Amino acid sequence: MSRVQLALNVDDLEQSITFYTKLFGTGPAKVKPGYANFAVADPALKLVLLENPGQGGSINHLGVEVDSSDKVHSEIARLTDERLFTEEEIGATCCFATQDKVWVTAPDGERWEVYTVLADAETFNGEPAAAPAAGAAGDAGATPAACCTPASANCC
Repeated sequence: MSRVQLALNVDDLEQSITFYTKLFGTGPAKVKPGYANFAVADPALKLVLLENPGQGGSINHLGVEVDSSDKVHSEIARLTDERLFTEEEIGATCCFATQDKVWVTAPDGERWEVYTVLADAETFNGEPAAAPAAGAAGDAGATPAACCTPASANCC
């Protein structure tokens, strides 16, 4: 199973959880400090909310969740064959989960990840749990908002 992921910066996590619960008719699958995610069945969507006051309403990053590490590695090979620069993170702790992932950047700077979740984690990015600091994905010169930005952006 694959599904598109949309990671949004939100100003107020609780208010956004209430809104998206009503919009999609399902509650979050995971809620942690500064973070929530929804596994929406219809439409097939992984919605991630990252509390970043002052950045609300903006895209943090985009992605495709896949069902295995083998699929992530297949995508690494395929994207490399397509001559796209890839950044791999294997066994990385991010968004309260251990993941294998690969990142690519679209022509206009949008960051995309193809990833699989290997296990839940108690920390956001390997550090003690705390709400992510403000920042914008795709701004490689800034400190990232979360570990949900690739390693080249000084992440995880």
